[in-house]
Amino acid sequence: MNVASKIRNNASATLGYHFVAFLIVAIWGSTFVFTKILLQNGLSPAQIFTLRFIIAYLLMVIGSLASGKKFVLFSDSLRDEFIMLMLGITGGSLYFLTENASMLYTTATNTSLIVCTCPLFAILLVAVVYRHSEHISKIQALGSIIACLGMAVVVLNGHFVLHLSPIGDMLALGACLCWAVYSLLMKPASQRYSTLFITRKVFFYGLVTIIPYYIIEPGFPPMEVLLRTEVVVNLLFLGIVASMLCFVLWNWVIAKLGTVAATNWVYFNPITTIIFAWWLLNEQITVWFMLGSLLIISGMILSDKK
Repeated sequence: MNVASKIRNNASATLGYHFVAFLIVAIWGSTFVFTKILLQNGLSPAQIFTLRFIIAYLLMVIGSLASGKKFVLFSDSLRDEFIMLMLGITGGSLYFLTENASMLYTTATNTSLIVCTCPLFAILLVAVVYRHSEHISKIQALGSIIACLGMAVVVLNGHFVLHLSPIGDMLALGACLCWAVYSLLMKPASQRYSTLFITRKVFFYGLVTIIPYYIIEPGFPPMEVLLRTEVVVNLLFLGIVASMLCFVLWNWVIAKLGTVAATNWVYFNPITTIIFAWWLLNEQITVWFMLGSLLIISGMILSDKK
């Protein structure tokens, strides 16, 4: 195979990775709406997270055992196991608690637009932790500022249209920071372990670290609520598609594209969320929302420049 063919193959493969990343964030963009539907049916953010992760974890365990391969329970070292624990917290329990809880105080669209700024924090964390191999240029800094301006436009729109909610906005920002740390930790984890192993550990530690919450706030929805068709369909979608399938593919994409390039795709979440929120929740699509989305996407494009 000549050099030109190798370049074309590499370009095609990279394009394929980006397309998978786009599909994942499109699905994740819709989860804000489906989660809000479950909240409206009486499920709490912790209960939604627990049920979707139980579904995903059980399916991954069953799949691992059915594959016939050796079932590996622990990482190779305590340090690596700690990284898996932190992945379970930042990409699991703490992330979903803050994200889902934010929608109790603000709209699905507003939550999505704030959480989608996590690439800004991921870029900064990568630059600080891996400063010898990563560098933020003036163009990237400008992109970060523009994207932050887009977030501010969205929050101000919430003030005039959706009623400004500091609690909801801060919870969404907390989820944003969690995902940025998760993306950072995926860099060393993906270099040593398979995508399936990492994803299974994320689900496991996500479930383990949510237990203290139920000590403080015990209780679970009655069976009559869990057996509602609307609840079952939404939980299966969140557990199978948005959790198991998307987490596996996302961790794989990060390993292929790198932390910054993959995480930048999170900026596209708002577009999907706006469409689904307008369609299913009758939330308004205003000029301010569109302007904020445009600024965030423009910032993403610039922040990916060297």
